[in-house]
Amino acid sequence: MENREDLNSILPYLPLVIRSSSLYWPPRVVEALKAMSEGPSHSRVDSGEVLWQAISDMRRSLSFSTLQPSASHGYAFLFDELIDEKESKRWFDEIIPALARLLLQFPSLLEMHFQNADNIVSGIKTGLRLLDSQQPGIVFLSQELIGALLTCSFFCLFPDDNRGAKHLPVINFDHLFASLYESYSQSQESKIRCIMHYFERFCSCVPIGTVSFERKILPAEYHNSSTAAPDADFWSKSDVSLCAFKVHSFGLIEDQPDNALEVDFANKYLGGGSLSRGCVQEEIRFMINPELIAGMLFLPRMDDNEAIEIVGAERFSCYTGYASSFRFAGEYIDKKAMDPFKRRRTRIVAIDALCAPKMRHFKDICLLREINKALCGFLNCSKSWQHQNIFIDEGDKEIQLARNDRDSGLLRTETTALHGTPLNDVEINREKPANNLIRAFYVEGVHCEDNEDDGVATGNWGCGVFGGDPELKATIQWLAASQTRRPFISYYTFGVEALQNLDQVTKWIISHKWTVGDLWNMMLEYSAQRLYKQTSLGFFSWLLPSLATTNKAVQPP
Repeated sequence: MENREDLNSILPYLPLVIRSSSLYWPPRVVEALKAMSEGPSHSRVDSGEVLWQAISDMRRSLSFSTLQPSASHGYAFLFDELIDEKESKRWFDEIIPALARLLLQFPSLLEMHFQNADNIVSGIKTGLRLLDSQQPGIVFLSQELIGALLTCSFFCLFPDDNRGAKHLPVINFDHLFASLYESYSQSQESKIRCIMHYFERFCSCVPIGTVSFERKILPAEYHNSSTAAPDADFWSKSDVSLCAFKVHSFGLIEDQPDNALEVDFANKYLGGGSLSRGCVQEEIRFMINPELIAGMLFLPRMDDNEAIEIVGAERFSCYTGYASSFRFAGEYIDKKAMDPFKRRRTRIVAIDALCAPKMRHFKDICLLREINKALCGFLNCSKSWQHQNIFIDEGDKEIQLARNDRDSGLLRTETTALHGTPLNDVEINREKPANNLIRAFYVEGVHCEDNEDDGVATGNWGCGVFGGDPELKATIQWLAASQTRRPFISYYTFGVEALQNLDQVTKWIISHKWTVGDLWNMMLEYSAQRLYKQTSLGFFSWLLPSLATTNKAVQPP
């Protein structure tokens, strides 16, 4: 165990110690957890106040720093005042002991995880580790192990002094509970109730599925180029057809009926304000699918050419409202089917937009940043290879990848013989894509379900509190989805007035068979006019008057 690179990379961020090739809790923590596992008659943990004392004692035995001062009041406020006496008693009689028993199993669960990590996909590292910036990779975690990790968060048992240096988001729940006390709101209480419901469900029936967390990076190796993403010329010359565009004035991304990639309007720090006061799109998703929180443990902030894709997170809660009106609305039974890896067929991609761009939004460099961010998020490796001939011969393990003239330009390979070597050992020509795309193709395209129907379900990404332009953001996402050969984009407008003509505009553009390059060039022309104050119209209003008068005025350049 001591020689595992993956374990050594994550161990400084875990509360366990390693000795003689085994993982352990320190003795005093074991003593405290055993007492709690036997109920309040042994542990005396029968209130929020005493629970916090037990948490603080365990942290002291681990030599960890003190937490948010108001967190103690938050735990006491929730369990001793907010919830009724019957519910509180159930938590201290049943849920807390069950969670303590789960934590006692945590070392063995983690050891089992590392024992199995090398066997999930041949030649692909899948073990829990720090997936650092510019290091593409994927981690597979069982739902049971995720439950143990989130229980560590609930008991605030993760070390936090060293997280800032690695640009990792907060992972303990002390900020969440401190915020409940410092500035109480029903929305904050509802966030915690979603998490409580998750633990109640988990303790009643331990889930048996798997969740994967992948750091995706755009190909960094281009012929005669050191850029980490496509440039403006790439987009201007793209002759890829625009995909279908479905407009939904009502409904929610997470309720989309299609087999689509669901967009998380993310903060560059995964989860954003989920574990503090935040309560908008990303934070709500992390509350109703709490297993997403596990990624906050080991995924540092995203760079401009990165995205994070999470597959298999189960949804546990219903809700109503948004932001201050958000309310927990009871149990949700997730009926999504599972793939061969036992992941639910829920694919969520986190992409972070520019914050408060204002007029910068119309600059070429900002438009490029946003479209390449969406491109990275929407990139589906099995789809990107669809215009290549793929032949797998089980006899000699030869994979032939013949370039097709209709290649998107993002991915290029030559014929390669594996002869029994793991796929990540294949020598890749320096003109070809980064290895993570090859690996992801191997994982998704060969071993997983056919993703031909995976469109993109999204909405006003980077708008709202981030202040982006809804019309430009809708267009940018359409371009990125089309370039990655997604068959459709389902766009949820949430009733934004600026998008009332979205359906009309997209239908007109599709009817005139514009390509990605055509629409990109039109957007650049419009943005230049906005930047130099030659027009004050929105993008769609800028297009529509021309559409009403003559096609010539809006023909692609």
